[in-house]
Amino acid sequence: MRYKVDFLVIGSGIAGLSYALEVSKYGKVTILTKAEAVESSTKYAQGGIAAVMYSPDTYEKHIHDTLIAGAGLCDEKSVRITITESTDRIKELIAWGAKFDKTSTGVYDLAREGGHSEHRIFHHQDNTGAEIERALLEAVRKNKNIELKEYQFTIDLLTQHHLGKEANRHMDNVECYGAYVLNKNTNTIDTYLAKVIMIATGSNGNVYSATTSPVVATGDGQAMVHRAKGWLKNMEFVQFHPTALYNPIEKPSFLITEAMRGAGAILKNMNGEAFMSKYDSRGSLAPRDIVARSINTEMAKSGDDHVFLDCREISKEEIMHHFPHIYAKCLEIGINITKDMIPVVPTAHYGCGGIVVDEYARTTIKHLYATGECSCTGLHGANRLASNSLLEALVYSRRAALDSKEAIKDIDFCNQIPDWNAEGMIFNEEMSLITQTQKELQQIMSNYVGIVRSDLRLQRAFIRTGLINKETEELYSRSVLTPQLCELRNLIANAYLIIKMAMERKESVGLNYNIDYPPKK
Repeated sequence: MRYKVDFLVIGSGIAGLSYALEVSKYGKVTILTKAEAVESSTKYAQGGIAAVMYSPDTYEKHIHDTLIAGAGLCDEKSVRITITESTDRIKELIAWGAKFDKTSTGVYDLAREGGHSEHRIFHHQDNTGAEIERALLEAVRKNKNIELKEYQFTIDLLTQHHLGKEANRHMDNVECYGAYVLNKNTNTIDTYLAKVIMIATGSNGNVYSATTSPVVATGDGQAMVHRAKGWLKNMEFVQFHPTALYNPIEKPSFLITEAMRGAGAILKNMNGEAFMSKYDSRGSLAPRDIVARSINTEMAKSGDDHVFLDCREISKEEIMHHFPHIYAKCLEIGINITKDMIPVVPTAHYGCGGIVVDEYARTTIKHLYATGECSCTGLHGANRLASNSLLEALVYSRRAALDSKEAIKDIDFCNQIPDWNAEGMIFNEEMSLITQTQKELQQIMSNYVGIVRSDLRLQRAFIRTGLINKETEELYSRSVLTPQLCELRNLIANAYLIIKMAMERKESVGLNYNIDYPPKK
């Protein structure tokens, strides 16, 4: 099937949905999502969304906190854009139906998290992301200008590559015309032509064995833009959340929100000793990269596979009011957090790099925008400040909408794009090969490209990933496409980019900690 639409949105988290709601005022919108629409990283964001609302907080304080957390590599212009537009974006989100917790006096009950100098985190108990996702999906489904299609796996972007050899000579000025999409309901590959395309595909967390990201987070957008010759950067800065629930049989890993430490929870080692003050004067409220490395060091010293988060000084009333889902989840595995410490371990959580975009979320490919975790605005620098990510998605989706509503006036559909050709392809029955290769890739990344790296580890990861890539590309070239094969291919591309950029960065800064390059004092 061939489809034509003004705005094609790939992804159904906060970035894609908020963009779709904005541009629906100016044309027809189709949102494609590869699973159920609700299944996005947004749904799993527990802690909240940061924004300046009340005194004594100020934009300058929030900007300062963000720049400090980013270890000197933030784009200050992006930081100022995001923070100064935060208040309006929160108000807009509330107008779309998102409900945030309030105090008995009716003001918003703002939390504080690591790296923040003020209470500025809007939250809905301990499942803020799920509440935001609910509100946005409800608004989208009521909007007559938006068509939401589930179980649609986007394979690749359509560019000059698909117009024949002549166009391939001029790849310094790439244009995007749409996408090839595998309809998982019919098992057919459809062609979508669009005037404007928004990539909002989220995380690549599943390049690692343990991640808080949902299973759908396979870096599809980053891989597609890489193959289309778009620019990516800062992929080496992978944030490991310091406190995922230690429960090895569960995937994705269950997140213990940073807001718990903001409420008074303390990190302790297996001997019950609070250890964070040895590493940073801010203790358990230090930025995430410092906390994750500190935990990693404690585990390396002791040989233990986790540490503890002690919440016993937080009142049961506060736990039941602010953290009911965490309380219930821990109780499921026999831990009463009002009496027992929670076993926690750092786990792959957020990518600070991605598809390079400008102040209006424009990529280096014409007619193609990107927002959310798949993009790199420069806001996070070398390390993300907690709860800035949902805000970033809102701000840049809004800016992309303002720009693309003007852009579509001068864009027409590219009707020369051919439909997908599957001639000569055979069905691959070796699903076990795909599954095993993915596990192998995840082990390589977890063992060699984790919280602490070295030149030797990176070199080994690069060589092993290259072999996996060669085998997978051979399989891809002759097989009928399946989502599993496409996801594996995308994960390999993301792993390659993370490793390559980590090898190129000859310094320890933020989330890229390499023992061969001691951090500057």
